[in-house]
Parts: sequence; C-alpha cells; structure tokens
Amino acid sequence: MKLFLKTPSNSIKNSVTIVSIAIVMLFFVVSCDKPRVEITDKVTNRQETPQLSAYAITTIVSDSGVIRYRISSDEWKVYDKAESPYWDFPLGLHFERFDKNYLVDAQIVCKQAVYLQEEDLWILNDSVRATNLNGERFETQQLFWNQKSQRVYSDSLIRIIQEDKIIIGVGFESNQTFTRYDIHQPKGMFPIDTEEERDSTDAMNAHKQQQEDLETE
Repeated sequence: MKLFLKTPSNSIKNSVTIVSIAIVMLFFVVSCDKPRVEITDKVTNRQETPQLSAYAITTIVSDSGVIRYRISSDEWKVYDKAESPYWDFPLGLHFERFDKNYLVDAQIVCKQAVYLQEEDLWILNDSVRATNLNGERFETQQLFWNQKSQRVYSDSLIRIIQEDKIIIGVGFESNQTFTRYDIHQPKGMFPIDTEEERDSTDAMNAHKQQQEDLETE
C-alpha cells in the first residue's frame, strides 16, 4: 500500500509565516519522542476513517539551513477520502518561531484545530493564543487562517494585549504575521499600570515572607 499526501498549493508561497511553514512540514514528522504513527488500510467507511494517525509529534522546521520553527501536537489525523479532505488536531496545536539566537519570539497555540485542504483554510478553536514578533498577544475562541487570501480573521470576541494597554473588541482581521490588523467592533481600551502591578506583587511577597517568619519562630 502506498500513502500519498498532497502538499497544499499555497504553503510554499507563504512559507515566511508560522502556519504556512507548518502546513508543509507537518508531512515530515520528525520527533525526538518517536511519535506513534498508524496507517489505516482495510476499513468499511473511508470517508469517516483517517488514512493516517500520528501521536505526540514534534517537528523541527529549518529555513535555509537555520532552525526557524517547532510544531507540536498530541494527535494528528488525516481524512484524505472525506467529501472535503481535512486534517484534524483534536488535542490542539502549538507553533513556535525562533530568532537567530534560537529563542522563541512568536507562537500560536489552540486546543483544537482543523485544516481544510481544498479551501487551504485553518480553523483554530478553543483558547486560541497568538503572539506576534512585537510581543503583542491575541486571545480569542476561534480564529480562521485563509492561506489563499493570506488573511487571518475572527468573528468572536478578541483581546489584544500590548505592553501598555489591553484592547477588546468583536470581529478581527489581520495579515498572516499579526502585524497589521483591524478590530471590527472595538469595545474598549484599558491601560496597563505596570508600576501598580509591581507594587502589588511586592506587597504580596512581603506578606508571604512575614507569614513564613512567624511560622519559623
């Protein structure tokens, strides 16, 4: 039996982005944990049965000989004979991007994901968290990543956490690197008082130390 998986057409074109690289390299699963892979042969309903199942995968992705990304997932299933072929990640995904010093400078995680092959579309669900290269954090419950149009968008509530403020809104659209974005219905902007947070943390630590000193006396 031969197993043939078609690479999405736009993946290489968009390889400068985190998820684009991920789509290409998820075919080449290389894991230090030696992931378990199952290939289904004799089945009664091919549309509802995955052709390939892989568990505990961790993939290192290189670009021009330099390690750039790491992709992790606890479970990956390929439904290539479904009416609309798709990949299923029922336990979520974790993407990490490395800088020149091999430190993580961007990442995206979610608790469940589906990739629609014909549409070239990622659907990221449940506690989606993304961080761009500027350190901004994006939090929402559902995020769509359309690689054909090179757009990231959501109709859900979204929080954008910046260094000095938090922006909340409903509906969101961005480029693939999360560096140019619009919020459709802004709901509010709240400043982050880092000095106040630091004073609060210092007070809590001082109180904890006092309690420990009393216990030792």
